[in-house]
Amino acid sequence: MKKTAAVLVLTMVAFWSCATYQTSSPALYIGELPASSVAELSLDERIQVEEAWAQLRNGNINKAQRILKELGARIPFYYAGIGYSLYLQGEYQSAQEYFRASLQYFPSILLGHLGLAQLYQEAGQDELAFDEFREILKTDPLHPWVKPRFEALRAGLTQKLEQEARTFFYKGNREDAKKSYLKALYYSPNSFESHATLARIFREEQSFQNALVHLKAACSQEPKNIEIKKMYADTLFLTEKYKESLVIYEEVQSAEPENKEIKGRIEIIKNRLGIFELPSQYDAIPTTDVVSKEDVAALIGVEFKNNLAGTVQKPPIIIDIATSWASRYILQVTASGIMDVYPNHTFQPARIINRAEMAEILIRLVDYLTLFGYSFIQHIPEERIQISDVSFDNYYYRPILKIVSYDIMGLTSERIFNPDRPVSGFEALRYLDIIQALIR
Repeated sequence: MKKTAAVLVLTMVAFWSCATYQTSSPALYIGELPASSVAELSLDERIQVEEAWAQLRNGNINKAQRILKELGARIPFYYAGIGYSLYLQGEYQSAQEYFRASLQYFPSILLGHLGLAQLYQEAGQDELAFDEFREILKTDPLHPWVKPRFEALRAGLTQKLEQEARTFFYKGNREDAKKSYLKALYYSPNSFESHATLARIFREEQSFQNALVHLKAACSQEPKNIEIKKMYADTLFLTEKYKESLVIYEEVQSAEPENKEIKGRIEIIKNRLGIFELPSQYDAIPTTDVVSKEDVAALIGVEFKNNLAGTVQKPPIIIDIATSWASRYILQVTASGIMDVYPNHTFQPARIINRAEMAEILIRLVDYLTLFGYSFIQHIPEERIQISDVSFDNYYYRPILKIVSYDIMGLTSERIFNPDRPVSGFEALRYLDIIQALIR
């Protein structure tokens, strides 16, 4: 009797030692073998790989591993397959290394991303799982298993970050609120709440360009939200983007036709657009090699529009500017004495301006602005300035000397001014920008 029992035990031990390890039905999703990569295998390899995948899905880990190891690491599915088997055995660190190796050696095979995403989710690392799912969707945007999980992760991460941001915002911690909302936009770029609140924060900080980015996005998400549209239009107005602002204000007005504040703002913008709606010739000035008198008149008229609102004297009689695109600006600069009309009542709008003439115009502009309380400091004492190519008796010597002393125009290292050289559009605009900066 004892002998029979011993034989039975030995027989059972031998049976289990030869059996293949098998798990219960795995919770792991094992991705499909990509047909394009399978097609590159030989018929025998294809059969073996498909068998290994079937064994993995049935939980027969040892059989799957044995087949894969026989095939070897040169097979595109080796690392991912071993990674799946290790995952099923609970050896997560080793599984992670194999999934990463799969992506390193066979980056076009998505199985590594799929394995890593599930590992990260298992470990509660949702941010990392999100990134892996996103890599899969870049190649297969409608992946039936990945897409719903990706969207669920996106929603959860966004909700968590926006709740965190709201808490910071209501406590007055704007900086941390900004960080959380910006991070939420990484997961949900179209989040209305994140864009709208970031716009408010940036407006508070007077960072209007950043505010505009988020206001535009918020308006695209909720085009019927009047409050956001008002904020968008106001911010465009503050940044002098009058045309864009007018479009948004008119949309608001159509929704609130009795709003007097909006009507008033629209009227203001339309008045200002009368100045800012410039001819196409104006836009070309900065790229021209030489500027004409009408170009310079237009640049001054636009750059200093607020300062030229009231003129020192009545506009002079000019007989040759009726067909000039810059006629209204010519009238402004000649009436204010910044540019001259010739004794025969001509302005000669197409005449090219050289550096000496530009110096005189700029000094007249400086003198004109001084009348309105602006002060200019000479950075270089006049007695220390030596100009080698302009003599003392030259008509333009004094304006050149003064404009150099203000450091608005300059000399070369050899103290040369080049009075006869034509002025380019870029140079003319730069000189006026310097004067603008000095009066701000």
